[in-house]
Amino acid sequence: QVQLVESGGGLVQAGGSLRLSCTASGRTFTTYRMAWFRQAPGKERELAASIIWSGDSPTYADSVKGRFTISKDRGANTIHLQMNSLKPEDTAVYYCAAAQYGSSRINPTGYSDWGQGTQITVSS
Repeated sequence: QVQLVESGGGLVQAGGSLRLSCTASGRTFTTYRMAWFRQAPGKERELAASIIWSGDSPTYADSVKGRFTISKDRGANTIHLQMNSLKPEDTAVYYCAAAQYGSSRINPTGYSDWGQGTQITVSS
């Protein structure tokens, strides 16, 4: 099992920036992919960005492409999500997740370990 702890959430005005961090511990050697999901009130959890833990290949949802950047620091067992040009529709709880090899990239059920979530609120 991999334990994930997120930090960096908060309230920001539209057009502003925030940076989320997620630090992993435990059986991190089993991790193939890490990702940031988000869930707005009344909506399903959706993938925002993902990255291969031992490689690169970042992927992004169309809604965040060009504004969000996912990165990793394997030495610190940490991934980050730099969020720029934030919009009110980015308001959600953001979750860090880890997946093993062979699981779905997009479907939340493909991820075996989750952080507790951090709230991002973007005011207009």
